[in-house]
Amino acid sequence: MTIDFLTYQTATGHGLPHDPFNAIVGPRPIGWIGSHDGHGRRNLAPYSFFNAFNYTPPIVGFSSIGAKDSLRNIQATGEFTWNLVTRPLAEAMNQTSAAVGPEVDEFALAGVTALPSTLIGACRVGESPVSFECRLTQIVQLQTLTGETVPTWLTLGQVVVVHIDKALLKSGIYDTAAARPLLRGGGPADYFEIGPEQLMRMARPR
Repeated sequence: MTIDFLTYQTATGHGLPHDPFNAIVGPRPIGWIGSHDGHGRRNLAPYSFFNAFNYTPPIVGFSSIGAKDSLRNIQATGEFTWNLVTRPLAEAMNQTSAAVGPEVDEFALAGVTALPSTLIGACRVGESPVSFECRLTQIVQLQTLTGETVPTWLTLGQVVVVHIDKALLKSGIYDTAAARPLLRGGGPADYFEIGPEQLMRMARPR
């Protein structure tokens, strides 16, 4: 069977109603990032570009397109939390995407609980069944092929504490589907939920 490809160079554009890049590289985990400015002001914001980048030690990262409050807070304090967004938390997460000033506490705006962390000053979302406490390891400003910087910063942090709802541990193994994680898809407003019906198992070849 021959595939009829749409092929385009990114420098000249795709000619489609919406850039397909975000939909192709997806769905993606949501970086629901908790931070503070070091002076008592909290921030909670979702980031579409988020993932895990190392296993031991565990390192996670998110990309801020534009120098937003989360980036400035983490530059100042060297710490942040990541909080799992689940289907029941979808509306609260969406509320924290509002473009508000740094004086606004998005924990309060979204109606979620700001729980103290164990080792860092940034709060975690009390309603989230999984949270990571992270300490900053690197902030990298992205560059183009020609070495020109773009206004996007990749923030990487080492996970120093993990909080997991024990109900999600089945015989000691974390049950991904049971948490009903919400993932970011393509388009301006597309999300996906993971459930047990999506599960498949495939062992690595030996």
